[in-house]
Amino acid sequence: MRKGFLFIIFFILLHIIFISCVSRKGERVTVASDSLISYCDTILGSNPGMAVRAIDSVLHEQTDMNLYYSLLMVKSKAMMFLSEYDSAKILLDSVEKYCLSGNKEIKQYKLLSGVNNMRGNLYSRRTVMDSAVVYFHKAYKYSSQLGLSPDMIDISINLADAYVRCGKFDMGAYWYRKSLLLSDTLMIDEKKRFPSYYGLAQVYMDLRDFQQCDHYFDMAGKFYDAMLPFEKHIYLNNRGNSYYYRGDYNKAMEYFKKSMQLANSYSDMEYERNFTKVNMGELYMLMDKTDSASLYLNDCYSFFKSINHTSALYYIETQLIELALKQGNVGQASRILSNAVKPEFIEPNMLHIRNKYLQHYFEESGDFKNAYYYQQKNAYIDDSIRNERIKMRSAEIALKYKQDSTLMKKEFFIKEKENQVLALRQWIYVLVLGSLFVVSLSGLLIIYKKRRSDKKIWNMQTDISTLRLENIRNRISPHFIFNVLNREMVNHGTEKDSENLVSLSKLIRKNLELTGSLCITLDDELDFVKTYISIQKPVLSDDFYYEISVSDDVDTKSIQIPSMMIQIPVENALKHALKTKEGRKCLWIKVYRVNNAVCITVTDNGGGFKPNSSNRGTGTGLKVITQSIQLLNMYNKEPILMKIVNVPLENSEIGCEIRYSLPVGYTYEIKK
Repeated sequence: MRKGFLFIIFFILLHIIFISCVSRKGERVTVASDSLISYCDTILGSNPGMAVRAIDSVLHEQTDMNLYYSLLMVKSKAMMFLSEYDSAKILLDSVEKYCLSGNKEIKQYKLLSGVNNMRGNLYSRRTVMDSAVVYFHKAYKYSSQLGLSPDMIDISINLADAYVRCGKFDMGAYWYRKSLLLSDTLMIDEKKRFPSYYGLAQVYMDLRDFQQCDHYFDMAGKFYDAMLPFEKHIYLNNRGNSYYYRGDYNKAMEYFKKSMQLANSYSDMEYERNFTKVNMGELYMLMDKTDSASLYLNDCYSFFKSINHTSALYYIETQLIELALKQGNVGQASRILSNAVKPEFIEPNMLHIRNKYLQHYFEESGDFKNAYYYQQKNAYIDDSIRNERIKMRSAEIALKYKQDSTLMKKEFFIKEKENQVLALRQWIYVLVLGSLFVVSLSGLLIIYKKRRSDKKIWNMQTDISTLRLENIRNRISPHFIFNVLNREMVNHGTEKDSENLVSLSKLIRKNLELTGSLCITLDDELDFVKTYISIQKPVLSDDFYYEISVSDDVDTKSIQIPSMMIQIPVENALKHALKTKEGRKCLWIKVYRVNNAVCITVTDNGGGFKPNSSNRGTGTGLKVITQSIQLLNMYNKEPILMKIVNVPLENSEIGCEIRYSLPVGYTYEIKK
């Protein structure tokens, strides 16, 4: 029945796919186009240069204007990652002009949402946070007109980031939590929510609530491997900052070095690389490593000067002022201060650091009035942060109430709609059940015939396998027995030979007992081998030595092995390696346990295995063993492993070693 059910599902899916292909002609290009945009979006974070080249290679071929401007939209994102802000702005202007020139279709609303989101990101990069907030709100408005979508989550996170950088931590927390609420509603996988987690961690870091900060950083860190390179940079940089604000500069430096190592792995992450240098330069300064601090700060200053990033320049100049004071050069600090840039917006944390260093500057200059002024300004900022904690707690309570009420309204709405569509679904159920009934009858008939055929084939294969095993054993046993009998009959004449015949008789009886068995105990096999060696010893002269060692953790009476698995390698060693060898002839048989497997080795000092040797025999014995193992392995999850290798021995000799590894619980039952 399981096969029948799978067949039915496959048949229905095939039918649906066929109908979809017929009824939706002409959409192939759209699917391919969506795949291209999705591909470029995927590689943006790791290789924006490649994304630009991929888009440029197909841009001139596009006749669909919506697709053309969608590709321009993705290209503008890549330009932002490459820190080419002017080029990104030009592309955004072009996309926005197209969207506003005609009727606003669904795709154009999506483009408008993307344009405003990108403008917000550009302003964020340049630290014009008021404008960034305005454009993120516009992006959210356009996106919400398309219904719930993952884009709303990304915009909510961007909006939260902007509010946090404005110092409005309560609004930042509100939008981060809203992004999590949207993720719950859209059933987004937990591993894709880490931007919201490390965003909330940053909020608590700015509020100096480091217990909550670490909690959310740990939640985000679980999914570090799933992050894109630029997301890893944000995580490492922010986590390093959390230790910077605690005064644990060594721990902070660990994360900044990881961030630098990451940025150095990607040539396109120039902005992130220089951003990390700013943080490392400040830490080196605070750790009194002024030479390293000067190197890093001056190096990244030239980069941010080239892109006219006034906020970054303001922060670097703040560090350079303090660096000059640490070096005892008050005049240099005065020159930097007099020529300092004046950005339109300064983040609260940055302003706090600037005030602290200016307080130090005026103290060194002897202007205690201004030093006291900046000390008071920082005290005011600290007070406002404490007030923000109260705001954020109230915002969390309000948001929780809003979530609960929204979910309740949503449940009532869903229930009402379910009642409305129930009647419409009934006739669909009848149609589907009727179709399934017809398909099921056809499928069951086909499956019944196929199963009868499969059963015949399976029984036949099992019988063949059993016959092959029996035939394998019968091929070698007479060959071995009659060779020994012929030799003993020719040489018989002494009491010692009589002993050999007794041993041979024992060997024949044992062999006949084991002929019908697929397996025997390890104890019986070793006993068989000992008897066989005792018969062969007269042929090998007094120089022959053999040893059988079994470790204490191996129970030979309970462990079963395939018949003749040890006897055949022993026979080959005696007949084809040691019989014609000059000097001392040695044979070692070892049985020991490794984890859940019993290992058996048969080693001789006969010069090693030589496939092309004229004295190597027909190979019938080894074929018997390998074929037996192959057939038995078909009925076991864990196979018996067999290996033939040449091994170095004492006195510079080479020996041949056959190794077996038998899993514990190996079965010799052939199931039909």
